[in-house]
Formats: sequence, C-alpha cells, structure tokens
Amino acid sequence: MTRSLIPGLRSLRPAAFGADPAGARLARIRRSPNFSVAEGSFQNPLGARTRPSGSSVEFAKIYFRKEERVRRGPTGTVPVHATTLADLAKPPASGLRITWMGHSSVLAEIDGRRVLFDPVWGDRCSPFAFAGPKRLHPVPVPLEALGPVDVVVISHDHYDHLDLPTIKALAGTDTVFAVPLGVGAHLERWGVPADRLRELDWHESAQVAGVTLTATPARHFCGRGVRNQQHTLWASWVVAGPEHRVYHSGDTGYFPGFAEIGAEHGPFDATMIQIGAYSDFWPDIHMTPEEGMRAHLDLQGGQPRGVMLPIHWGTFNLAPHAWSEPGEGTVAAARRAGARIALPCPGEPFEPAAEDAPGAPWWRGVAVAPEGGWTEHAAADSGEQPEAAPVG
Repeated sequence: MTRSLIPGLRSLRPAAFGADPAGARLARIRRSPNFSVAEGSFQNPLGARTRPSGSSVEFAKIYFRKEERVRRGPTGTVPVHATTLADLAKPPASGLRITWMGHSSVLAEIDGRRVLFDPVWGDRCSPFAFAGPKRLHPVPVPLEALGPVDVVVISHDHYDHLDLPTIKALAGTDTVFAVPLGVGAHLERWGVPADRLRELDWHESAQVAGVTLTATPARHFCGRGVRNQQHTLWASWVVAGPEHRVYHSGDTGYFPGFAEIGAEHGPFDATMIQIGAYSDFWPDIHMTPEEGMRAHLDLQGGQPRGVMLPIHWGTFNLAPHAWSEPGEGTVAAARRAGARIALPCPGEPFEPAAEDAPGAPWWRGVAVAPEGGWTEHAAADSGEQPEAAPVG
C-alpha cells in the first residue's frame, strides 16, 4: 500500500523543486568520471564541506542580530542603470559587451551572439513566492523586452541561479539552454524541449550559434528539494566566439583548477567572478573578494588584457557580511594586484576593451559606512584614495 502512494506523492512535489534525473540521464550521470557511485553524488575537484560548519545557533545569533541586519542591506534605493534597453539597441563597437543584471545574471554580447548567464528575474530566490531572500533592487529591464537570446547558460540548480518563472518564460522562446549534467531534468519538467538542451559534463563542449560553450570545474554543490541528492552537477563556463572569450565562475570556492582552466581556455577578455555571499561558516564553496581576485589572475595566466566583473552580490541578502563588503573588498584586492575591474551598477553595459569601464563605487550612497569611513576601508592596504584613481 505504501508503494502505491509514492507516485501520487511525487506528483504533489512543488514545481519549483524541479525533477530528479532518471532513465538515460541518470545512467549518464552514473558513468561520469565526476560522479561517485559508491557515495551516490558528484564530487568536487578539491574536497569541500557543503554543509555550514560550526553551530547553527551561533550562525543564527550573528545572522539575525539587529545591528547586523542593518548592515546586510542597502539603506536606500539601489541605483539601477536607466537606459539599459537603449544602450543594448546599439551593437558593441568592440564586438564584446557585458551587462550585469544583478547577482550572477549577466548578458554577454559576444561576436554577434547573445549569451545570458544564470538569469534570475523572479522576486525571490526561493521555491515559495511568499518566503525566502527578496530582491533588493528591481531587474534593470523586463525579460520580455530583452530581445532574442541565442543561449542561456546555467551554472547550477540553486534557487539564486536557476529561477522557475524565468526559465518558464524563456522556454517559450527559441533559445538554447546550456546546463551542467543532470540539470536538464528540471528544465524539461518546466517546459523546455529536450532538443533545446545542451547538457554537459565538465570539460565537454557544445557549439551554439557560432560560439563554443565549455563546462569547466567548480567547487560547490547542488540541490533544490528537501533531500538534495547531489545528482546534478555544478559548473563554471567558458564561452568562446571567433574573436572573444569570457568566463563565468558560477558559485565556487577557490581551488587550483582555475589556473588549469586559464591555461587551456584563456586568457579571457572578461571574467565574471563570484565574490559575494561568503562566510566562515561555508569557506569551501564561496569565494571572498581576495580569493575571487586570485582566481581571476589564475585564469588569466599572467596576461593583463582581461577585466574582472564581480558578481553574486548586491541583489540578495544571503550571508552575514555587510551588503557593501564584496564591492569594497574587490576594489581593495584589485588595487593590491594592479588588476582591471569593472564596477557597473545593475544594468549598466560596458565593453571590456574600452578604457573607461565603470569604476565608481556606486553602492556607497546607499550603504552603512564601515568603521573608519569609506576611503580608509577601501584603500587600507594600498594607501590610495579610491575616488582618485580609476579602477576600471
């Protein structure tokens, strides 16, 4: 009798939880060199704790402390670029233009093609419309106004990277979806036809609309449902066109594999690097700004041409650190390294080849100032004034 109830219970599973891989997809997962049949899960390139370390009570005390809550969000309206659609209507002069839409959502216009990374247009990164981290700023442009997208790239299936309402809206277009192994099960449940999926293991590539998309390793984990079976892979991505190439880190802890990715696929015109939502409670699966800069330099293999775009911050409150801390930390890390970074506010396009990439610390007008003030905080290790020298 219990067995007969299981199919019915599965049909009641919320759509936002997606679907577990099965059949030929599951068989392919089990054949992957990155999947441990013995442990029943995908494995990281370097060991990583995927559960928060330390006491959950200790974390709760920090996370819900009143003064900490104030620091973890903007104090006013987050500036969003006002003319995104008009800017995108003009082709990029250099052939490559990057538009950060907030968090890890990025539109890359590369050699005449449009690639959309981790699009999250929903109000909450949660399976529920009434609970979970809420967006801190509006999306810069409506999804339906964005125009045709050649390929949507998904880094992994966490809610702040794979958003049900966004995917369902894109399922009605002609776009192709490039996803890590196993993630296709979610998309098929949400209406994406199987022939528009390119489901890749690490080091596998697909050609879409004249660009090459390669899934590369990352140090993270996966899961949308209660059980979190680790049957979907997480990845970083390389996208190479005829003239330009870019890298999107997805979510990842620091690991030596960045140098290997750079040696095989770089150097890059732009890297989009996760530098937010880090914590001592989960040090292995997210990078700090300093680690993110180190990853960027590893990926470039010592080449100076590429610009780093910090991502995975500013849009959702997902960690105990101050809302402005990832931006400030990236400024400081870039100055110490002598690296080029771009600091656009959400929706502000820029071309990596241009000398005037956005470099103003736009967040400071709507954030709690750190102890000692902005200038001392951002330039503590360099002795420079952040406003006096461009960082783009």
